[in-house]
Amino acid sequence: MNTPYNPKLIEVALPLDVISKESVRERLIRLGHPSNLHTWWARRPLVAARAVLWASLVDDPSAHPELFPTEESQAEERSRLFSILERLVVWENSNDQRIIEEAITEIKKSCGNDLPTVVDPFCGGGTIPLEAKRLGLSIIGGDLNPVPVLITKALTEIPNRFTGLPPVTSQNTKFDMDHLDGTWRGAQGLAFDVRFFGQWIEERAKQKIGHLYPTVEIPIDKSGDDATVIAWLWARTVQSPDPSWKGYVPLFKSGVLRKKRGKPLIWAEPIIDRLTQTITYRIREGGDPNQLTVRRCVATGAPIEFKYLREQGQKGLIKEAMIGIVAKYGKGRIYLNSKDIPDIPEPVWKPDFPLPSKTLGFRVQGYGMQNWSDLFTNRQIVAVSTFSNLLSELRPVVEKYAIEAGLDNDNVSFRDGGSGATAYADAIITYLSFVVDKFASINNSLSIWEPDVECPRSLFGRSALQMVWDFAEANPFSSSSGSWKVVVDGIIRAFGSKAWPLRSFCGSTTIQQRESV
Repeated sequence: MNTPYNPKLIEVALPLDVISKESVRERLIRLGHPSNLHTWWARRPLVAARAVLWASLVDDPSAHPELFPTEESQAEERSRLFSILERLVVWENSNDQRIIEEAITEIKKSCGNDLPTVVDPFCGGGTIPLEAKRLGLSIIGGDLNPVPVLITKALTEIPNRFTGLPPVTSQNTKFDMDHLDGTWRGAQGLAFDVRFFGQWIEERAKQKIGHLYPTVEIPIDKSGDDATVIAWLWARTVQSPDPSWKGYVPLFKSGVLRKKRGKPLIWAEPIIDRLTQTITYRIREGGDPNQLTVRRCVATGAPIEFKYLREQGQKGLIKEAMIGIVAKYGKGRIYLNSKDIPDIPEPVWKPDFPLPSKTLGFRVQGYGMQNWSDLFTNRQIVAVSTFSNLLSELRPVVEKYAIEAGLDNDNVSFRDGGSGATAYADAIITYLSFVVDKFASINNSLSIWEPDVECPRSLFGRSALQMVWDFAEANPFSSSSGSWKVVVDGIIRAFGSKAWPLRSFCGSTTIQQRESV
């Protein structure tokens, strides 16, 4: 005997205008959004996934003619369900337990008083598993790529394992718990520890390489004080194809460094010395920037073909010159002329592994960037490797704190189902590994300076590695974009914010890497 099929709400009607509106709103959210945990492509809005999951599990009123015999009664019931869904997809209601309980009640009514298991074989950035978790559903997820598997685990499995726990560092640190009402909900304790241990790494990194990132002196007419550098600004240079100019010339796109409403335009002006055939740079405020272009020599006006640039790059003849410095000044920024920086020794280790020879979106190889190490300055390689290496030094420190806080010293890893000190160290190292990833994505020579927001931008403005002609080298020890501290703060907001489900009684979560067939 065949069981009759009940049509689901998603098959009949949805308040698409409301769902679409809230999905667009969500895309404008930057700080605290779970997608900021780690870069992944083609993410879908959380609220849209929430709506699809819920509407796929809840029966349409037409499935129950014994309860809703007329079209009018079905329309009235459908309107009630729409009301629940419209409130469920509002971003600010992501953890409104009253609304979520109401939504879960409807799922149970349509599923024999049970909450089904959601299977997502291509979990990607974890949108569907995270929203299934919010609705109290058990999750089985996976992917062929280990990166999205780890991202999804970090959004679902790891916080769920340690939900509601106080930070293991709470006995050794001072903090204000007023906003927590004396309790640690969801992943807040875990997030606190990630911040604590992130600071631990930063302090030790500064002891090792802080001398490579000196302060800069503000001009006397401004204050004369030393200031923390936010970024050093560079332009790639190449020998002019014009035989009348023997020196190198910059490959600017515009030279504009600040283009912000309500503030004067700031730009870097190349100063051409025709006697010595050298070029220096001066920071200008206001006026009209030079009409610069990569395609023309700034010294002679001779055309520069991309074919020539590629040839020079493949010969290793593309260099770089500092065109300016951005430093912290009061509550804003000040732009200064370039100054000498400490000699950067050749890194002891480099990521001298070849870039893919044929990969969609990788366009830097034609300009001589053949290895991963070619994407970084020497100082950036030293910085990224220093922060990365400190993770191994941190692990026993985390375990010690966890044991002192009362977690079991069971030597069982997170992968093997542990929830003691060893598994907790796995969790902390996982999140701080994401910090290293994001730190590297903005501390490289493909990270451009954004004049409209006055900060460096990740090289992954899109899913490609594209050649850039001027770039920003961020200071990892500042408190601005590109620094270690800012990246840590962004990571903990991603899984420790109100957008992460606070429910401690969600269904089971299993996320595994699948092998290709």
